[in-house]
Amino acid sequence: MRCKTIFNIMNMKEVFKTIIALRQAEMPFDVIGRDELLPLDRKKIITIPGVRRCGKSSMMEITINRLIEKGVDKKRILWLGFDDERLRSVCTENLDEILKAYLEMFPDIALKDVYMFFDEIQLVKDWEYFVLRVYKNYCKNIYVCGSNATMLSSELATALRGYPLEYETLPLSFNEYCRFKGIKTDTYLESEQAILRNAFRDFNAKGGFPEVALAATESERLKILNAYFNTMLLKDLAEHYSITNTNVARYFVKRIMNNITKPTSINSIFNDIKSQGLKISKDELYLWANYVCAVFMFIKVPKFEYSMVKEENSLFKYYCIDNGLRGAVMMPQSDDNGKNLENTVFLHLYRTKGVDGKICYYKDKTECDFLVRKGERVDSLIQVSWDISNPQTFEREVRGLTDAAVATGCENLFIITDDDERTITADGKTINVVPAWKYLLK
Repeated sequence: MRCKTIFNIMNMKEVFKTIIALRQAEMPFDVIGRDELLPLDRKKIITIPGVRRCGKSSMMEITINRLIEKGVDKKRILWLGFDDERLRSVCTENLDEILKAYLEMFPDIALKDVYMFFDEIQLVKDWEYFVLRVYKNYCKNIYVCGSNATMLSSELATALRGYPLEYETLPLSFNEYCRFKGIKTDTYLESEQAILRNAFRDFNAKGGFPEVALAATESERLKILNAYFNTMLLKDLAEHYSITNTNVARYFVKRIMNNITKPTSINSIFNDIKSQGLKISKDELYLWANYVCAVFMFIKVPKFEYSMVKEENSLFKYYCIDNGLRGAVMMPQSDDNGKNLENTVFLHLYRTKGVDGKICYYKDKTECDFLVRKGERVDSLIQVSWDISNPQTFEREVRGLTDAAVATGCENLFIITDDDERTITADGKTINVVPAWKYLLK
C-alpha cells in the first residue's frame, strides 16, 4: 500500500512550500555565534554529528546568516526541519516533492545555485537515497544534521557512501560560554579578570550545553540536564542498540561517569554487576562501552604506547561530554572540582587537536594526564590539578611530567590549575603552570 494518495502528495507539496517560506521569513536568525564554523561553498554534503542538544541546528542557522552576509539571496536557501508535525507521515517517495515545491516557488533559480539544509531528516526512512540523488544530480551544497537516536557519526558516513564531510559539534567551549553569558574575554582589567575566574568555575561545574547556559534558575538547569540524560540513555543508547535491560545500562553509564580521569576496567564493572545478581554478559558490556562513545556521551582515551596493538589493549579512560550532565546525575563528591577540571581540559584538547591530533595518557612508574600527538610527534604534555600547593601533590604532578618528557622527548610541558600561574624548572625541564581560565581562552 502506498503511503500517500495523489491528493495527499499534492497537499504535502504545499506544506513543503509553507515551511520553506516560513523559514526564509525568519532569516537571518537570532542565534549566538560559535567559534567553529561550517564551510561555505565546499561542494560537499556537510554532516553535523554531535551529542544531543549541543547546538547542531544552530550551527546551520549560523551558516545561513553567514551566507546572507555574503550577499546570498534568502530565496536561494532551502531549510526543512522534519520534526514539524505536518511532516510526521512523510516517506521517501514524498521527498521529491521538496524539489518540485521549491521550483514552483522560485522557477528562475536553478537547483545548482541553492543551499539546502535538512534538519532531523533521519525521521524519514531511507532519507539518504534522496540526499545522495540530489547531491549527485542537482545541488552540491547540502547540510544535514539530526538526532543521535538514528543518525550516528559512523552510520552517516556509511549511509552517504563516503561523500560527506563531517563537522562534529560539541557543547560550548569556555570562550563560547562567556559569549552566551555576555562576559568579556579580551580584557586586562583585574576586576574583569576576576569575573572570568568566577565564570570559569561556574562553567567547570555546570558544563556547556547552550540551553543550560541560558537557564534562568538552578532548578531549571538540573531539570534540563536530567531530561537530556534520560533521553540519551533511553533513545540514543537503549532504543538505537536494542538494549532492553535499561536499569543495568543506567548503572553502567553512572559507573563510567564516576570513574572519569582514571583508567576504566570493563571487567571490574562486570564483576561488580555480577556480584549484585544482575544478568549481563561481559561481551555485552564491552559493546556498551563502544556504544556510549558512539552516541557522544563519552570520549575514550588510550594509554600512550608506541605499539598500536598494545595501545588498543590498554585500559581506556572515558571522559564525559559535559560536566553539567555528569553532575546532574551523580552524587556530589569532594574531588569533583579536580575531576571536572581534568574533564574540561580534555574537552578543550579534543576540540583543538586538529585532524592529525591524538590524545593519550602516559603511565609507567608515574603518570601524566594528557599526551597530545601531532602525527607521529608528541606535541605537548599536560598535567591537570586543581591545587598544587600541597608539596606531595606538586611533586607528583612535576614528576609525572618530567618522566613523560624523558620518555617522549617532548619539551612543551604544562600544569593546568584553578588559579596558579608561574614558570618552574625541574630536572632541566621548563614547566608552564597556567590558570585554567587563561589556558582555555588561548
